[in-house]
Amino acid sequence: MKPLIQFKNIVKEFDGQLVLKGINLDIYENEFVTLLGPSGCGKTTLLRILGGFLEQTEGQILFDGEDISKVEAYNRDLNTVFQKYALFPHMNVFDNVAFGLKIKKMSKDIIEQKVNRMLKLVNLEEYADRGVNELSGGQQQRVAIARALVNEPKVLLLDEPLGALDLKLRKEMQKELKKIQQEVGITFIFVTHDQEEALTMSDKIVVMKAGEIQQVGTPEDIYNEPVNEYVANFIGESNIIEGIMKKDYEVVFEDKKFECVDFGFKPDERVDVVIRPEDLEIVPRSQGKLKGVVKSVQFKGVHYEIIVETRPGTSITVMMKVSDDRPVINEAAREKMSANDFYLDVEDVKELDDAEIVARADAQAWSMDDDELISISKVEYDIKPEKGTYPVTFSTSAGTSFTVNMIVKDQNRVESKEYGEEIFAENFFKKVDEIHESVALDTDLKIWANAQAWDLDEDIPVEITTVDYDFDPENITPGTYPVTFKTTGYEYKVDTTDYAEVDSVVGLTFEPEDIHIMSKETF
Repeated sequence: MKPLIQFKNIVKEFDGQLVLKGINLDIYENEFVTLLGPSGCGKTTLLRILGGFLEQTEGQILFDGEDISKVEAYNRDLNTVFQKYALFPHMNVFDNVAFGLKIKKMSKDIIEQKVNRMLKLVNLEEYADRGVNELSGGQQQRVAIARALVNEPKVLLLDEPLGALDLKLRKEMQKELKKIQQEVGITFIFVTHDQEEALTMSDKIVVMKAGEIQQVGTPEDIYNEPVNEYVANFIGESNIIEGIMKKDYEVVFEDKKFECVDFGFKPDERVDVVIRPEDLEIVPRSQGKLKGVVKSVQFKGVHYEIIVETRPGTSITVMMKVSDDRPVINEAAREKMSANDFYLDVEDVKELDDAEIVARADAQAWSMDDDELISISKVEYDIKPEKGTYPVTFSTSAGTSFTVNMIVKDQNRVESKEYGEEIFAENFFKKVDEIHESVALDTDLKIWANAQAWDLDEDIPVEITTVDYDFDPENITPGTYPVTFKTTGYEYKVDTTDYAEVDSVVGLTFEPEDIHIMSKETF
């Protein structure tokens, strides 16, 4: 079948920034096509280029085989419905719908016939004489659709037309729009960032990200067979686990072999495994393909959302020593200075320089008059590459100085050979005021402790996702506090109607067809 619309290498640039990066897409007659993606992905720009409201930087748009790139918007065989319906407030419903036909100088009886048919189609025939400002949001939206459809375009463009409606009305209008599209039998191209909307209404979904198409397919294809992690996470919720495709129909994850329905991968290819929350079933531990501990349970109305941890992350605990020391004051120079004791690994001593020491000690000097920072001109220390405590003195050119201790010790790291991870962090010193003034404490704690984790097999960083502590940052007092940093373990989200107790040990089971394999090379 020949496409009705063809986007050929569409590029759009705004102020030197690429918004569309070579879009190629075919759309067929009578399809309900949804352009889906987050704000800024380029979906509305693509729609506006098709509508003739923007001109592409490069590429062609073919409509019924003809290039319409230079055709004015009003001469294109399509109409647009925007989120702001742009109805004429001084006209009633009938006249709003009839406006385009009157511009075309159609006869009064033809106009009346066409408008009445459209009002009947959108269930507004009893509202013909009503002022548009007297209508609800959903009714106004149907007037806008009727006004667009009465011109009998081959294509209707809809730019987030349901965005201004409340949730209940939006769901009702999703059904109405699909019904209208099926009755009039024309192509609808619909823009939204709402995944449920796209899945509910579309024949074809085009998932976009940063000006590029990630995947095109039916709602079932997009949901059940996402091509990459972005699509899997954007369309619904997913459990994504790293795995290895041993051979056709066999994948390994969590160090276990599982049957699957996927094939065509290289032997031992690294892949991502997707299992949707609704495809997992909680069973007694002895019956599970995976075993884990219930970490949380949330009631969602018709089901429970349960998080099951099948293995903990790698963690390390350090000590944060908090003091209430005040800065040194040099009244004659009108300067203040502060610094903290700090820890240093033996193996880092040989790479040490003044800048590193200033940073590790968080040494600062500032003016008492305007709080402007003052340069630290001298850093004095005598250190050996062996464990011990070494004094460090920081000074300004005006003679303000502050001495702290540099404590050299062996590295503090935890290695998990079982999971191929290593995590590192250092004990550290802070002042009460620094804790109070932190606006992103979890991030600051990671920085202060120099906390890092990495994958031992691939030698790449691993994200530290959890920072645990038991103090109240606003009311902290001098003392020593444990801080734990942890990488993400394997956690599975399960949507189920069966309840499970937090901290209970359970099994998880699933079928081969519930496992979906994504190649890491696709993103």
